[in-house]
Amino acid sequence: MSLNQKLPNLPLSENEKLALHAKESHRILGIVSEFLQAGEQLRAIQPAVSIYGSARTPTDHPDYQFAQSLSRKLSDAGFAVISGGGPGIMEAANKGAFAGKSPAVGLNIVLPHEQKPNPYQDLSVLFQHFFPRKVMFVKHAIAYVAMPGGFGTLDELFENLTLVQTHKVPQRPIILVGSAFWGGLLDWLRDTMLARKFINPNDLDLIQIIDDEDEIVQRIFHYYENCNDDYCVFPHDNDFLGL
Repeated sequence: MSLNQKLPNLPLSENEKLALHAKESHRILGIVSEFLQAGEQLRAIQPAVSIYGSARTPTDHPDYQFAQSLSRKLSDAGFAVISGGGPGIMEAANKGAFAGKSPAVGLNIVLPHEQKPNPYQDLSVLFQHFFPRKVMFVKHAIAYVAMPGGFGTLDELFENLTLVQTHKVPQRPIILVGSAFWGGLLDWLRDTMLARKFINPNDLDLIQIIDDEDEIVQRIFHYYENCNDDYCVFPHDNDFLGL
């Protein structure tokens, strides 16, 4: 069978192609514009740590309090804190940094539900598209901390792991907070994914579970102090990021 026979619809007419090109060009220009604007705003935010976690975590939950306290310590140690700018863990991360010595940054996105900007942001960057927002989380941070969360948190976590595993970004600390929450995932990675040789044994070394705030700060600070040049903080060649 030919391709035309397999296609469910007839090929587009020339007028339909022109209309589609115009629509997609407008979308692409919007994404490019967000890259440029966010890059300009975030360029001075160095060094920084990205913190991920659930938007649904209530303010009285221990995870919220941990994220707030950790972010305050990171901020006072000289690290800006980048979060998704919304409620829950994102708010806790911004709130802690906002009270500290370094900037609290929110990468906000327009969503039909859940995402409402929190008031604890020294710098708030608004996105319409997930793609440029995800790039900014990775590009402008030297470490990534994942608190308990849902699909969005897992998406950001595995994005970081994939980019580090494939050497598209430098090997930076990827820290999971909450042994009870993340332990089952790491067991599955080891007992199922590694057992079937879908990952290498040293890939599991890319992740650390740390439940102590001070130890997390020390781990990130040790990485930052031992960078041989500014590559691990701000890559010389952004094309190498592969984003």
